[in-house]
Amino acid sequence: MAETRPYVSWDLINNFMIDVFEKYGVPREDAKICADVLLESDRRGIESHGCNRFKPIYLDRIKNGTLLPVTECEIVKDTPTTVVMDAHNGMGMVASYKMMTMLIEKAKKYGMAGGTIFNSTHYGIAGYWTTMAEKAGMVGISGTNARPSVAPTWGVEPMMGTNPLTFTMPTDEEFPFNFDCATSTIQNGKIEFYERMGKATPAGLVVNREGETMTESGKILKDMRAGQAALCPLGGLGEATGGYKGYGFTTIVEILSAALAGGPYMKDLNGKDKDGNPQMYRLGHFFIVINPEFFMGVETFKKTAGGICRGLRESAKAPGAERIYTAGEKEYLAWQDRKDKGVPVGDAIQKEFIQLRDELGLDYKFPFEK
Repeated sequence: MAETRPYVSWDLINNFMIDVFEKYGVPREDAKICADVLLESDRRGIESHGCNRFKPIYLDRIKNGTLLPVTECEIVKDTPTTVVMDAHNGMGMVASYKMMTMLIEKAKKYGMAGGTIFNSTHYGIAGYWTTMAEKAGMVGISGTNARPSVAPTWGVEPMMGTNPLTFTMPTDEEFPFNFDCATSTIQNGKIEFYERMGKATPAGLVVNREGETMTESGKILKDMRAGQAALCPLGGLGEATGGYKGYGFTTIVEILSAALAGGPYMKDLNGKDKDGNPQMYRLGHFFIVINPEFFMGVETFKKTAGGICRGLRESAKAPGAERIYTAGEKEYLAWQDRKDKGVPVGDAIQKEFIQLRDELGLDYKFPFEK
């Protein structure tokens, strides 16, 4: 489908987001990290986590006091191969950047490293952090818990987050193997994107308290906030289509994100106090870095990983199928298409950008303005 939304150049939107973050109290160097994480999502074509979430997930939370603009990262425990960090309810993206920088250095020296962060906030796309490891010639693994929105198998109550489990591995190709997705059938950001675009959510991905599927995106978001709707784990509800597998993976991420640091979990992450007032989310993230040089070498790893990916893409296709992809390939192709065009910006985000610019008195002129 041809793109009909206007494009905004990468430099313009990056500078604008940095300036807005700074106006909201985020230190400029931290704002650069946050803007880059959000735009990396748009570079990969993952619009559910890009500038689409700039205002509602970050700016609005800074304004209502559930996200602190200045991130005080406290190292609670530090060993040759592990780190435990308290983010003190600051920017999850800033804390995660500092964590991965530390773990990569440890893995260079010791071969493997792992870390966990607690009392954190939304850290953007998990693939940003695992790609930091890949760019250093290593394997990156990460996951995070989130506000409860996913029901367990045979359940209809939101108990766990969408809990991505993400891997990025270097290959000898132009792009890495990058598997970055939620352990639910759909994530909140995608439904928010559907709602902004005026589209229905596909049937079979969300259930209400009666176990019936829901498709009206706006109502889904409203009912989920009220705890009256839940996302299905990968495979859907029940066991016939493998929903128990997604349920198991979601639980694994919940445990690793909370238990390694002794942080809160499930209903304690809903961002509301007992009276329904906004409170800190106190999320947990975990990170693992593996250095192939301590095994059979990075070049051997890249060649083998690339060979596996090529073998999969060259295998027999189903009748009528155009091609077979491997994880990370579509994101690479999205970047090839967008790198000279910029970020496609829909009506809702256009209005947000104009409103933010005018409220903050910033000197910007957007190409979508008449």
